Amino acid sequence: MKKERQFAAPKTPEEFLDRAREAMAAEGGWAFEVKGEEGLVLQGQESAASYTSTVRRTEHPEALHSTGTIASKGASEAEEVFVLGGVGYVKEGGADSVWKKGPVSDPDIANKVEDPVDALEAFESYAEAGEGAVAVVEADGEVQLQVDVEARPLAEVEDRPAVEKAVRELEPTLTQLRKSGVTAGKDQILLNRLDEVLVLDAKTFHIISHRFECSFLIPYQGQSIGYSQNVREENRGVFDGDIRLPAGVS
Repeated sequence: MKKERQFAAPKTPEEFLDRAREAMAAEGGWAFEVKGEEGLVLQGQESAASYTSTVRRTEHPEALHSTGTIASKGASEAEEVFVLGGVGYVKEGGADSVWKKGPVSDPDIANKVEDPVDALEAFESYAEAGEGAVAVVEADGEVQLQVDVEARPLAEVEDRPAVEKAVRELEPTLTQLRKSGVTAGKDQILLNRLDEVLVLDAKTFHIISHRFECSFLIPYQGQSIGYSQNVREENRGVFDGDIRLPAGVS
């Protein structure tokens, strides 16, 4: 009789991530619901935007398709994203809008792609940064991998992988602020908070959810501009369809 392989229970972040990677890859695809909020506060005045989308991704071939809506200043706009073969395709607006195409390494494309499974690779890079960079908490049938960075001057922590991710999210807003006269460099910006949590099922090691929160304080004219972002991704189960570009898009 053939014996089933026995696996030792994972203990370290790397071991949990290995099991999760195998478990997620064992299915042909997954669907997720994504909700995000981004805010900017200056002199008590807040400017906010929110984002909701459904993300579907497949393993073989590796591809992603998301459909969502961006809401800001009382108006909303549709957004659709495809990723195939390392190339991203983004369309913002109605059916007549033009598709923007570029490698996923392009920050303008990368900032539009929400792939919850990519969190496995991100947390692996965090774990490689050193012992204690990722905390493991097991409770109620779940395993939480946690990264938490307390308030520190950005210059002191900007080389940490998790902080690098937060800075990438900040950059588009910082670019717009510079056009409005904000001159603060990274040595003057304060990382006010960074909290990222990847939740796995303790038995199957499937991703249950992923949450990323960060906030910064940017000096300006004796005050501070507050920037914040909060993204939550929830697993909605197996996706067994195909992902293909719309006709006429290449």
